[in-house]
Amino acid sequence: MIRSLIALGTLAVTTSIVLAQQPAPQAPARGVEMALAVEAAQAAVNQCLSEGVKGAAAVLDSAGVTRVLISADGASANASVLGPKKGVATIRMQKPSSQIQAEMEKDPALKAKLEADKDIFPRGGALPIMAGNDMVGAIAFGGANGQQGGGTHDEACAKAGLEKIKARVK
Repeated sequence: MIRSLIALGTLAVTTSIVLAQQPAPQAPARGVEMALAVEAAQAAVNQCLSEGVKGAAAVLDSAGVTRVLISADGASANASVLGPKKGVATIRMQKPSSQIQAEMEKDPALKAKLEADKDIFPRGGALPIMAGNDMVGAIAFGGANGQQGGGTHDEACAKAGLEKIKARVK
């Protein structure tokens, strides 16, 4: 009987310690509804295609998870990889990726830090998706080369996708 009580007491203390060491639960990621995400990505791809740029558009949720990725016929593999990474940069820094790029150009330490992070691509082409004052994700486009305007052109295509849905984002 005493052994059972000691074992039970040890189990209770151990369980309390294990539970106390668990990280606090994070708020669930937010994102736009799937239909809106598809609509925004398709609008971005269509905008760039109409201007002769074959690329890829991604819509990410607030945790940086890609919800939708649409690549134009003939888009490069880089467009499909780098577009979402631009979106992750936007979510982490809470601003358009073109602003991040501009800040990097003025701050060598920031540039070194951001370029060392292989999960992001801090170049123009991604914009925050807002629901009121809350960032619920990002839309990003990749595909324009330097002769086509690079990140500036990519961001214009992402903006076309965002404009298509922004009034309906909740």
